[in-house]
Amino acid sequence: MKTTSKFCIALVIMSFLFSVMSAAAINWSLEAVRQEDNNAIAAVVAIVHEKYPDVKDEEIAELLNGADFVGEAKKVLERYGIEYDDAYVLSNRKNYLNITMIGAGMCVAFGIGAIAFFWLFVRFKTKQEKQLTQYLCDVNSGIYKLPFQNLTEDRHSVLTSEIYKTTVMLREKQAQSAQEKAVLKDSLSDISHQLKTPLTSMLIMIDNIIEDDMPEELRNEFLCDIRNSVNHISFLTQSLLTLSKLDADAIAFHHENVSLRMIFVHCFATVNAIAQKKGVTLVQECEDISLDCDEKWISEALTNIVKNCVEHTPKGGTVSMKAEDTALYTKIIIQDTGCGIDKQDLPHIFERFYRGKNADENSVGIGLAMSKSIIEKCGGYIKVSSELDKGSTFTIKFFKLC
Repeated sequence: MKTTSKFCIALVIMSFLFSVMSAAAINWSLEAVRQEDNNAIAAVVAIVHEKYPDVKDEEIAELLNGADFVGEAKKVLERYGIEYDDAYVLSNRKNYLNITMIGAGMCVAFGIGAIAFFWLFVRFKTKQEKQLTQYLCDVNSGIYKLPFQNLTEDRHSVLTSEIYKTTVMLREKQAQSAQEKAVLKDSLSDISHQLKTPLTSMLIMIDNIIEDDMPEELRNEFLCDIRNSVNHISFLTQSLLTLSKLDADAIAFHHENVSLRMIFVHCFATVNAIAQKKGVTLVQECEDISLDCDEKWISEALTNIVKNCVEHTPKGGTVSMKAEDTALYTKIIIQDTGCGIDKQDLPHIFERFYRGKNADENSVGIGLAMSKSIIEKCGGYIKVSSELDKGSTFTIKFFKLC
């Protein structure tokens, strides 16, 4: 229960108790006055019977209760020197004083009690504010300890809990921002290295072509190297642009039911030239399976994986693709018979610009990272298993929502 509600309920209870006690005290005092009056009346009636035995009880009762006699009461009392506004029974003056003192005392007591209760309430609230202030100081100092044992369902506890959530969220964002800056710094360093090497090589070869009178064969070789470097830079630039768009959610994926067999054909057609050059056999096994996805981007993601497998498979090896369809998910398996991935490299294989021990010298380390990002953006997930000298297996699953 909230503290303010408790305070209001306690105040209502105090007021009720005060009213009951006041009514009881006043009723007791008035009962004493009534008894004194009745005793006095009884004494008067007894004296009348003694002095005037012929007077009947009915006549005395009529005199005591008669409305006409009330108007004469003041004159009768004044005849005997008694003020009408005073108590004609002298002991009732003390009772009247007692009633006044009891009423005043109870009012004073109730006022003191209410003031004391309000002071305790304010003190309690001040203590809560000090605790909250101290808690904020602890949070700002890096102490994220929430006093769960002191939390209830009042507003203060709710406020403390919300402040805790907010501060932790801000701290996490700050830490995440620092981490992202570190990653960005490393990425820029990697990008700079990836661009610097081919650009420097290109400048040297261009200078040689311009300044030296070299043989035509060597000139053509230099031009081929320059073309390869330009292609490398173009691939790197396009890949970085794609990753940036994926990170910023700037790519709109258009989902539709497409044939996995057609996607497999497109992937193999793209890497077929590289596979033939290396002497790697491409094999696909796919039934008539459809997948709800963006055909263009899934094709690019799978092509990058197949290309990576071909690059790490020696001559005479095999790279296969197959698909399986179940009631829960559609699974794509890409497997090679290459050199495999070292256990130390396996957890980092999808990190950007990461190059493992068996990486090709021309590898940028960005293709698998981009494939993972695309697959996850399309609602799937990817994992890899590998053994050295036995090959690697990439497993991709797209779960069905209904």
